[in-house]
Amino acid sequence: VCHHLNARIPEDLAFAESRIRAETIAAEDVLHDLGAISMMSSDSQAMGRIGEVIIRTWQTADKMKRQRGPLPGEAPGDDNTRVKRYVAKYTINPAIAHGLAGEVGSIEKGKLADLVLWKPAFFGVKPELVVKGGLIAWAAMGDPNASIPTPQPVLYRPMFGAFGRAVGSTTVTFVSQAALAAGVPQRLGLTRRAVAVSRCRGLGKRDMVHNDALPRIEVDPETYQVRADGVLLTCEPARVLPMAQRYFLF
Repeated sequence: VCHHLNARIPEDLAFAESRIRAETIAAEDVLHDLGAISMMSSDSQAMGRIGEVIIRTWQTADKMKRQRGPLPGEAPGDDNTRVKRYVAKYTINPAIAHGLAGEVGSIEKGKLADLVLWKPAFFGVKPELVVKGGLIAWAAMGDPNASIPTPQPVLYRPMFGAFGRAVGSTTVTFVSQAALAAGVPQRLGLTRRAVAVSRCRGLGKRDMVHNDALPRIEVDPETYQVRADGVLLTCEPARVLPMAQRYFLF
């Protein structure tokens, strides 16, 4: 366990230095920008926060744009390639990897209408409303006693889609094909629709949308420097980040 280290204990300090390496952390940003890392995770250095996945994704994209400039094929002022690459890291690619892409992960006909809608000024930070299976399940709402929806305090509150049978009708439970064939959902009395995961096996990097780069990665065991196809991957740490404290002052 590395959560309770003491800087005054030499063994703890050595452990931290062996685990937290500036060279590999810097390379991780660049590998994300190249599309070599296909998904964004909530854990890093045993300090991950699942509620910050979206924020950290776009902070990384912003940092890489400032430090590396436009991606190949992008015109000045055109961020389309980078935007599609980064949004895929927390939507369609995790769905593909976990065998859920037939139901969720992208906005397509036949899939669940799971959407998060934002005011542009608060994109990636504070959603305006969350749509689950086509019903509004969660939204920013003012005083319920007011005659209009905008009076303070504006808080996130459950909506129609979060109550009663709406929950079961707008969600699914993912199970194995064997569990589905054995009637496990019926035996458990599930109100949700049960769906078998699919295409979990045989996946490769080419299945990752907008993130299928396969460079040859080399890590120097002495210096921890990382190279992709012979090119040293490094970048400076960020001094200022967007989507940070000022967005949470109110």
